[in-house]
Amino acid sequence: MEVGGYLLPEDLWYHKEHFWVRMEGDVATVGVTDFFQKLAGEISYLELPSEGDEYSQDDVVGTVETGKWVGKIYSPLSGTILEVNSQVVDTPSLANLDPYGEGWLFKLKASDPSELDNLFKGEAALKWMEEEIRKKAK
Repeated sequence: MEVGGYLLPEDLWYHKEHFWVRMEGDVATVGVTDFFQKLAGEISYLELPSEGDEYSQDDVVGTVETGKWVGKIYSPLSGTILEVNSQVVDTPSLANLDPYGEGWLFKLKASDPSELDNLFKGEAALKWMEEEIRKKAK
């Protein structure tokens, strides 16, 4: 679906800091939202977690840099990093060009699937995004 000019695929879960999660069994693929990448501008550098690292939900796991801004990358779920997208490390602008596809950041093995309840999906994601757009407009 599209909300205020921002893509928000309905099959994903969304973290309050604008990261998305696609679940396949207990493996979560994580990336930045369309809103995040448009607000940040052209992403020039990504520091991502290392494979095997363990994190708790909401931990800072890396950084994202643009010409005008440095931001934090959060883990939307607790778990162990399984894979880092080397393509997006080599070409960070992939996160801008295809945030829900080739621009994914990392995969983790989720240790507590009940944490998905702390994320937004469906109608809750729609309301959350509408509120984020309102905040940005102020």
